[in-house]
Amino acid sequence: MGKVTRVFDLVDRYNTIYQSKENAICIKDNGTWNCRSSKDYYNLSHLLAFHLYNRGIRKGDKIGIVSTNRPEWCILDMALGMLGAINVSVYTTLAEEEYKYIFDHAEIKMLFVSDPQIYRRVKNIIPEMVKESLYSFLPILDIPLWTDFFNDQEAPTEEQLRVVQGLKNEVLPDDIATIIYTSGTTGKPKGVMLSHKNLVSNFVQHSKNHSLGENTKVISFLPLCHIYERSVLYHFQYKGMAIYLVDNIAKISTMIKEVRPHMFNTVPRVLERIFDGIIKKGNQLGSIQKAIFNWAVSLGMKFDFHEKKSIYYRLSLAIADKLVFKKWRDALGGNIQIIISGGAALQPRITRVFGAAKILALEGYGLSETSPVIAVSNAVTNEYMAGTNGPILPGVEFMFGKDGEILCKGPSLMKGYYKAPELTREVIDEDGWFHTGDIGTLIQGKYLKITDRKKEIFKLSGGKYIAPQAIENIMKESLLINELMVVGDREKFASAIIIPNMEEIASILNISNEKEIDLPQAQKIVQKEVNRLNKRLSEHENLKRIKIVSDVWSPETGELSSTLKLKRGYISKKYKQVIEDIFKN
Repeated sequence: MGKVTRVFDLVDRYNTIYQSKENAICIKDNGTWNCRSSKDYYNLSHLLAFHLYNRGIRKGDKIGIVSTNRPEWCILDMALGMLGAINVSVYTTLAEEEYKYIFDHAEIKMLFVSDPQIYRRVKNIIPEMVKESLYSFLPILDIPLWTDFFNDQEAPTEEQLRVVQGLKNEVLPDDIATIIYTSGTTGKPKGVMLSHKNLVSNFVQHSKNHSLGENTKVISFLPLCHIYERSVLYHFQYKGMAIYLVDNIAKISTMIKEVRPHMFNTVPRVLERIFDGIIKKGNQLGSIQKAIFNWAVSLGMKFDFHEKKSIYYRLSLAIADKLVFKKWRDALGGNIQIIISGGAALQPRITRVFGAAKILALEGYGLSETSPVIAVSNAVTNEYMAGTNGPILPGVEFMFGKDGEILCKGPSLMKGYYKAPELTREVIDEDGWFHTGDIGTLIQGKYLKITDRKKEIFKLSGGKYIAPQAIENIMKESLLINELMVVGDREKFASAIIIPNMEEIASILNISNEKEIDLPQAQKIVQKEVNRLNKRLSEHENLKRIKIVSDVWSPETGELSSTLKLKRGYISKKYKQVIEDIFKN
């Protein structure tokens, strides 16, 4: 019972093991939480599969989805899997030319959009063949709703179930379930082909890394089109957890307090903002409370998951928990136990302080091409270490290349890039090893640590190599720095373009309006902070000169990818003159 070999088997598992769950998948619309039960999930996904089949959708057809996180996305995803159709789900923040490229390249046969705002982003470039097969999850003028498929039918008939079951029987674990177009930092996106076997082998394995189960709640706010959030969403369903979807990342703080989750998935930048927000509130306390707060944080900075501390430290930590850390947990809903972070390196100080506050901030590592997890911290076996990605996930074959590049293979490795066998051969060698492009090492022979991207490492004119990501991670520990990109390829020294935290600088200068800040004055403050952090780096890694710019970097403005990674090529081109000015003389 409940055996999962294809992604859509999750629906049958839900309907057997967790059949009484009323809040299987929930969304807040118009101020009210609307929840689909496990039975609803089963009925609607099978109904939709039947009607999509009647509309001509067949095995191997590619179906586009541009949607925020909604239950309809989950239901459609499962229905497509039952037909052997391929889910081509893409980000809601892409430019028109990117949508056009993906829709054309994938040759989508039908398109689903979530709401009017998303429709406006894509309406001008929808392929002609798709215009008559366009549906929406929420009402849009003149666009048919996804519920139009059902004609008010709430459950499939026995005959409809027999038809769908026959179609499900034709879907093999090795069939392609999805094509995920990587956001990338340069060039056109590549379509990563992942099979049911790829996905299932990965999420079943990483679901074993914690003991939370059907009596717990989770929130999901990262884009479901990204393999990271999607895989963990499947893992949540596999364990029967109640899932509360958040359709706008700006709502996270409110939703956390409202849902009171036991666990959620995030990227470092979001967790950094949560942490910085807590620190900022602590600095606004009265003198005595502020002193207690800072004492608790300093204790947290010394926290170690495995090192046996003195009785004095443990007693101090217990006091700090009652006076400070409990309030942190309450601010995160009061139930929070585990936060999973991925997509980039998480600052060790955050892992330590949250660990001291009895919140496990578990870090993982992977890529779209590996479905995605290669390594992740394990709460069941207590295998986690601040500053690392945890041990290699069981089932993943792993080794280092001669230059330290991480290589892997196994059941979760993609089938290849869609329509691009030559690109596939560039990353999967003749022995079947996938070359990740990441440089890493094993700490204590067990814990994977990423040190940099192979292609991002550059050399100074003096011959010394610079790994920019490692420097950036140290600099971003400062509350004064929001974003930065290290530059200096073939130059005499390393430097950086920095987006400062003007709010924090205004606080230091005792200025109420950020717009009144004099940039040269802000530059001096940030440079002083950089000089302090430079002491933690080797001499050749020191940022000798910096340049602050009062911009905002985001996926919408182009400097960050949809997973909040730096688009180094775009930034270098945009700030070409700034970079040239830094290295003059």
